[in-house]
Amino acid sequence: MSQTVSRFVHPFDVVHHPTLEPEVKRAILASWASDRVAVPDHPALRQPAGLDEPIPIDDVLAALHALDSNSQPPSLQ
Repeated sequence: MSQTVSRFVHPFDVVHHPTLEPEVKRAILASWASDRVAVPDHPALRQPAGLDEPIPIDDVLAALHALDSNSQPPSLQ
C-alpha cells in the first residue's frame, strides 16, 4: 500500500481513485488524520510519509466525510 499512498498529493486524490476499495481509502485517510503525522507546532497540519507538502487536517476530514457519505467531493482545480 505504501507505493500507492506515495502517489497521492491531496486527500481528494484518495477519494477519487478509481480502483481502491472504500476500506483502503478510509485506511489511508485515517492514517493521514492521525496525530502521529501532525506537523510539530502546527496541529492543524499533517505531513504523511511520501508527501512533499503538509496538508490541512480539515481537508483530510472533509475527504473522509465525502467518502463516508457517498457524496461526490468537489473537483480540485
